[in-house]
Amino acid sequence: MSHRRETYDGDFTGRNPGFTEWRDPIDSKNTISVNASSKKSSRNARHLIIEDDISHEESDKDRYLITYADLITLLLGLFIILYAISNIDSKKYQNFISAIGSTFGSSRIINTSAVSSKEISPLHNLKSDFESIIRRYGYDKVIGVEENERGVTIHILEDIIFKSGSADLNENSLEILGRLASILKMLPNDIRIEGHTDNVPINTASFPSNWHLSVSRALNTAYHLITQEKLSADKISIVGYAEFKPLASNESEQGRKLNRRVDLVIIKK
Repeated sequence: MSHRRETYDGDFTGRNPGFTEWRDPIDSKNTISVNASSKKSSRNARHLIIEDDISHEESDKDRYLITYADLITLLLGLFIILYAISNIDSKKYQNFISAIGSTFGSSRIINTSAVSSKEISPLHNLKSDFESIIRRYGYDKVIGVEENERGVTIHILEDIIFKSGSADLNENSLEILGRLASILKMLPNDIRIEGHTDNVPINTASFPSNWHLSVSRALNTAYHLITQEKLSADKISIVGYAEFKPLASNESEQGRKLNRRVDLVIIKK
């Protein structure tokens, strides 16, 4: 007869309420399985929590990579923008040349593809373009163009835009300044308007000296270009030199005629 017995702890119907015990009366130690499935679930849950904590810690450690990647992206965008604005917009330059042709009838168009980007500038061949305009409209005796280290200078003699001893613009000046302004306002360069006189002294109620006359002529010319021709005011400056920046000798009438002028200086950038 076996000394091992089985004991079922259940209700009076013989059903087990949730666990089963096996006891050995001979062995002082009992082997018990209490709710085995629940213990297994608890171990699995603890294992998942540990894995989740490890994953969370690794995610926190790698979070700086997101900020680093954003920084690199922003720097890349910045360098692309800097590179883009450092190059001349050849399309805008071509539009500028086309505007010269449509306004003044110049048929010579510069092939920008044959010129490197470093050689292209808003003043490229501007002197020859103005000279062709001057010849076309018969201004060659009263308007001259010069290019030097300062930029391109348009010399407009007194005879065509002012009356003698006056700073008021005459009717001819409106047409001339209008034609020039259609080109000047397309340039990004600063423009300085300079008034000049000969060495013959003036002393009137309006102009006590040649300084007053030269400054007034430069001022009226600039004001007309800004208010009537819509040149940007922040690009315009004026200066009066009186008789102290002559183009020719004041010893002759022809020389004094050349010295009575207003210069439009397109400043090189």
